[in-house]
Amino acid sequence: MVQAGLYHTLKVLRLVEPGAYLDDGDEGILLPNRFVPKGLKRGDEIRVFVHHDSEGRQIATTQQPKAVLGDIVMLEAVSVTPQGAFLDWGLMKDIFVPKSKQRSGMYAGEKYLVKIYLDEQTGRVAATEKIDAFLSNEILTVKEMELVDLVVYRRSDIGYVVIINNRHTGVIHFNEVFRNLETGDRLQGFVKTIAEDHKIDVVAGKPGYEKVSDEAEKVLKLLEENNGYLPYNDKSAPEDIYDFFGMSKKVFKMTTGGLYKQKKIVFTQTGIRLVKDQ
Repeated sequence: MVQAGLYHTLKVLRLVEPGAYLDDGDEGILLPNRFVPKGLKRGDEIRVFVHHDSEGRQIATTQQPKAVLGDIVMLEAVSVTPQGAFLDWGLMKDIFVPKSKQRSGMYAGEKYLVKIYLDEQTGRVAATEKIDAFLSNEILTVKEMELVDLVVYRRSDIGYVVIINNRHTGVIHFNEVFRNLETGDRLQGFVKTIAEDHKIDVVAGKPGYEKVSDEAEKVLKLLEENNGYLPYNDKSAPEDIYDFFGMSKKVFKMTTGGLYKQKKIVFTQTGIRLVKDQ
C-alpha cells in the first residue's frame, strides 16, 4: 500500500492521455501530464510525492512539499473558509487545516506552526495546529549527548520549549542561547540532560570536542578571510561573539584556547591573530 503524504519510487504501469499511471499494487496512481518528465516510458521507475486530489483520490507529483507526513513546520495560510484554512505547503493543492484543529482561528497571510498528519475520518493528509497530542516524553527515543533535530515551540519563563525529533519536548535555557529564537525556527542540537521525570534539557549545536573541532575550522577560516586578525578575545561581550562567530562565549574560549595550544593563533591585547602572520 502506498502511503499518502510521503515520497515513493514507483514503476510506470502505462502512459495515457492524462499522464502516467504508477504501480500502487492496485489500479495505479496518476502522475498528471504536467509532471511527467520527457522520455518517461512504461517500466521506468520515478520518485514522486503522493497526496490527494480535490476528490480525495491519491495522486502523484514531482513537486517537493515543504513538509511530509509527521513533520512539524511553519506554513502560511493562503485562504480561510468557515470549515477551515488552506496553507501553502509547496504543492499546487494547498493543505487543509480543519476548524477543529486550529487553536484560535487562522488568518490569510499569517504563518502557523502545524503538524502534518493523516485525518482518520477522511483518510486524507491534513495539518493541525494542536501539536501537543502528538508529543510525549513518557517513552523516550533519545539519550544524553545524542544529536537531535529541534523546532522552537514557544518561549517559557526559563527558556525556549522545543520539539525534539518531532516526538518529544525539551528546553533550551536562556543561558545556553545567545540570540532570540522564534516559533518555527529549526536548529540542530544535542540532549544535555534527562531528568528522572523525563524532562529534557537540550543545547543548540554539537557536544564536546566534536563541536570545538568544527568551530576551530570556522575560526581559522574567518581569520584567513580577515587578513589573519580578528578583534575578539576573552574580554569581548558574549553578544558580539555570537553575532560574529555564531557560537557562545564559552565555546569561543574553548575553541581559541585549543588553537593557542596547537600554536595556530596567538592572543593580543585586542583580539586573536594567526601565527603564520607573526
